[in-house]
Amino acid sequence: MVMGMMRPRFFPIKAHLLFRKTPNKKNIVLLSSPFLIAAFFCSPPFFFFPKAKPFLSEQSKSFTTVMSRASADQIGENYEALELQKPRHVVKKVLAKQQQEGDGANVRRSIGRPELRSFDPFLLLDEFSVSRPAGFPDHPHRGFETVTYMLEGAFTHEDFSGHKGTIRAGDLQWMTAGRGIVHSEMPAGDGVQKGLQLWINLSSKDKMVEPNYQELLSKDIARVNKNGVDVRIIAGEAFGVSSPVYTRTPTMYLDFTMKPGAGLRQLIPQEWNAFIYIIDGEGVFGDEETSPISSHHVLILSNGDGLNVWNKSGRPLRFVLIGGQPLNEPVVQYGPFVMNSQKEIQQTFEDYRLGKNGFEKAKQWKSGSDRY
Repeated sequence: MVMGMMRPRFFPIKAHLLFRKTPNKKNIVLLSSPFLIAAFFCSPPFFFFPKAKPFLSEQSKSFTTVMSRASADQIGENYEALELQKPRHVVKKVLAKQQQEGDGANVRRSIGRPELRSFDPFLLLDEFSVSRPAGFPDHPHRGFETVTYMLEGAFTHEDFSGHKGTIRAGDLQWMTAGRGIVHSEMPAGDGVQKGLQLWINLSSKDKMVEPNYQELLSKDIARVNKNGVDVRIIAGEAFGVSSPVYTRTPTMYLDFTMKPGAGLRQLIPQEWNAFIYIIDGEGVFGDEETSPISSHHVLILSNGDGLNVWNKSGRPLRFVLIGGQPLNEPVVQYGPFVMNSQKEIQQTFEDYRLGKNGFEKAKQWKSGSDRY
């Protein structure tokens, strides 16, 4: 989703014309504004970034979080008594801004904007709001995972291998594109369909794995409600309860709703990068004396073993806390293709054009997106 890609078109590409030489072959390269329709078919502008390094400074290894060492039962019993030895705080705030993607779809993009190109291992975060006939018709992916979490309404997904289904409010689809997928994602009903889509990079050893899906209905997502804090555990764990979702790139993804006056202390593996995206309401994050931050902001967190949050407002606060283990690998991205080198991107274009190495079914396939 949020690809800015129309139905696949097959045509000859002189791959060597897509790239300019860089002074350092190990640079991170972002080829074009990631998801504009025209970028896939036209000679793009180029953006070059230093070699991939953790966004945050070198982390102290003197303390290993309880989350990473204790059992779920131990955490559950002692959770409220835990003291954070190195609480995280907000080091960067970015407002998600509206733009159009796909075929007339509206999204609020936070990660993936010029102010925050990526945050290892995360490539993109969009909050989408889509009504028929807009949507995301047939488009390809390679080299990463997409995580679609529905907030309202429903979306129908269909791919070139015959996988098809509808996810509704509260449902989750964790898709590993791996070596290649062509699919469509379209509104499944009338009215506005809302959700979040996160792109998670895959390590070089996993970029060419076979595509895979993990899908959970809302009723099957683990949930804990305690002391005014409700959490849906999409990936990772909270309050001693774990998600069954397998993450090739180690990831936590927690959906919190806090009542007015509630407080929260959540553990985060210290070596991971982590951020907040505020869906609704306003909250105080990290430092109790700081000003509240309102909805549609992404908050990059500092190093540390956990996070404190307070809802000092008179209405509920809803946000997702997402963290992941940095890959610290070169990233070369051209629209829906994310690899480690320019040569691999060139090979991806060749595979897609010729329908090979994962894209064998692409030429003959067409979704039923026109019917949705």
